[in-house]
Order: sequence, then C-alpha cells, then structure tokens
Amino acid sequence: MSTARTALVTGGNRGIGYEVARRLAETGLNVLLGARDLERGRVAAAALGRAGHRVRAVGVDVADARSVQRLVEGLAADGTSVDVLVNNAGVYPTHPVFAIPEAVFEETLQVTLLGAYRLCRELMPGMVDRGWGRVVNVSSGAGAVTDNVPSPPAYGVAKAALNALTIALAAAVPSTVKVNAVCPGWVRTDMGGPAAPLSPAQGADTVVWAALLPPSGPSGGFFRDRKRIPW
Repeated sequence: MSTARTALVTGGNRGIGYEVARRLAETGLNVLLGARDLERGRVAAAALGRAGHRVRAVGVDVADARSVQRLVEGLAADGTSVDVLVNNAGVYPTHPVFAIPEAVFEETLQVTLLGAYRLCRELMPGMVDRGWGRVVNVSSGAGAVTDNVPSPPAYGVAKAALNALTIALAAAVPSTVKVNAVCPGWVRTDMGGPAAPLSPAQGADTVVWAALLPPSGPSGGFFRDRKRIPW
C-alpha cells in the first residue's frame, strides 16, 4: 500500500480542477478526482492513470449533503484519509442582482460555500488529529470587497462568503493545518470562456502551490500568482 498522502479535488474532471489533479498526482500524491457525474470523473481519472498517476474518481455532488456524507463514509470504510482538500467545484451565474432566480442563488451558495464547508467539517478534524493538512478554497477576485462590489452578484457574493469561511477555518485549527483561498485568475475553461488570457495550467499553479505549502507557509490568506491579495 502506498504511504503517499491523499488529495481530494472537487470538480476535478475538467478545467482547473483537472489540471490541479494532474499536477498533484505528478508530485506523488494519491488523488481522488471528485466529480458530480461519476462517469465523466472516471474518464478523466483514466486519462491521468494512463500517464502513470495514482488517480481514482469519486462521485460527489457537494451541493447535496447526503452525497457528501456518502463520500465521507465510503472513504472511512476503505481506510482513506484525506490530507489535501481542494474545494474547486463551482458554478457561474451572471444574472443582474435583482433578476437572480432564488433557486439559482441558492444553488450557487450550496455549491460554492456550503459544499466547501461540508467537506471541511468532515475532513479537517482528521487533518488536525494527524498533525498535517492543507485546504485550498478556489475563490475569485470577483468576491473581493476591498476595491469593488462582488460581481457577478450571486457568484461574487458566494466567493466573498467562501473567503470569510477560509478565515474562520484557519483560525479554528493549529498551524499544522493550512487553510487558504486562491484566485486562479481568468482561465480558459468552460466557465471562463475562450477569451480568457490564462491556460488551465496557469490557473492551477497557485492552487497547487497552496496545496503543498511547507510547515512555514501561510494560513488564512487570499492569494493570486502565489502572492497575497486583498480580501
């Protein structure tokens, strides 16, 4: 059995998540590639597996508390401990603030905020007990409130809340567990669109950096291009 640490990457079957999964696997980690559509996750994991990486697809809809619980129970049953958690799953509604359907707003918060919280609540205590852990919340400058109003509204508000959750989580655990938020920038993905200036590899860089921080690394921060940015 491998003694390598294990990472869970949500939304790992495409875009930034897929690139993060690939990069973490290249470092020798065992990677759990989380996907709402398990079959798509298996296709993505198989592609990485053909390159010699230890990647396994797991089905999880982070917006569904029961789905998260099933994942956690399954990992416990097969003795898998998660050492690195990358909360990457997200949605990108663009409605004007007074035109956001309530169901869309709720889904955005469920995926972006509560989905991340559910996994952190379930997995971070084990990191604390084992004396090592890394949590990366994939956020966005669109959620920063220092210089602008979060936008688009549902997406930005959810990311701002994710940033606040990052601070709260970091304050609740010892320094052996690092919790940070990362803005990957505007990336050419299904969400970012073809006009975005950054490749998925460029977008994944700071996420992977935060996932592999040394003991002296920061916690409770918001980063882009491996540099701290305002909340």
